[in-house]
Amino acid sequence: FDTVSENYDLMNDLMSFGIQRLWKRVTIETAAIREDFVVLDLAGGTGDMVKLMRDKISEKGTLILSDINASMLNEGRNRLIDDGIQDVQAAQIDAQFLPFRDNTFDLITIAFGLRNVTDKEKALDAIYRALKPGGKLVILEFSKPQNEVFREIYDLFSFEVIPKIGAFIAQTEESYRYLAESIRMHPTQEELKVMIEGSGFTKCKYENLTNGVVAIHSGQKGLLDV
Repeated sequence: FDTVSENYDLMNDLMSFGIQRLWKRVTIETAAIREDFVVLDLAGGTGDMVKLMRDKISEKGTLILSDINASMLNEGRNRLIDDGIQDVQAAQIDAQFLPFRDNTFDLITIAFGLRNVTDKEKALDAIYRALKPGGKLVILEFSKPQNEVFREIYDLFSFEVIPKIGAFIAQTEESYRYLAESIRMHPTQEELKVMIEGSGFTKCKYENLTNGVVAIHSGQKGLLDV
């Protein structure tokens, strides 16, 4: 990610034919954000998700951009400042080890980042603890296309075309070969849903977008008994 940070958004647009921006907008709409929410965006990269959420949160709320990679985080923070968005906190954070008190956030989002986490179960457990009772987790991630013919075409594009685009635009074929491999290794829609449930989340569900090229998963931390 050190090598791709400057061209990250351009490459995402080229790889998705620009649809990734729509996917993110749909994801934000499903989150049902209120103006006083305390929100953490994990693996926030160049700040796209935070930028989309900013207008939905007032001075009563808090919005934190985070990423484990310093180059990506700096790129995101700089882009937000360039866009006139300066009231967003930024923090270098490993999703597996969240440095926050339990029951802190109303919403935690992670877009195109979970597949890069070494121990996904550990990250989901950490997210669960950091959410307030009733708080929500929303994940946008590459998934498994539902149509077999489409899936074969998609795999061909991922393994043969995307690395070549990466070599031309970002001068790194290897980084985008890793991208294709990480997508292939990521759990299916149902497998990820089971993992989220295993961390204690309730009301777990997912929605396929673009025939399952990506999916939006969500779950809620149950309310405490009183």
